[in-house]
Amino acid sequence: MKNNALLQEEVLGSDQILQVTALLYLKEALVNQQFESCPEIIDSAKKFGVSQEDVSAVIKDYLNPARIAPSRLKKEV
Repeated sequence: MKNNALLQEEVLGSDQILQVTALLYLKEALVNQQFESCPEIIDSAKKFGVSQEDVSAVIKDYLNPARIAPSRLKKEV
């Protein structure tokens, strides 16, 4: 019985799954440089209960220069 209670705490609810999925779609659009679809994805995400803070975190992560491969950061001489 105790194991069932622990398992239930680890399972995401349907609302949380929709929120995570929406954020993943946003991240994918950014990575694929499909910027024109981002406003619509953000609007949908907010309808699913995603906070502006979470949206900003995904965008900030995309803009983080550390995610760029080191070879792309080298200056050409």
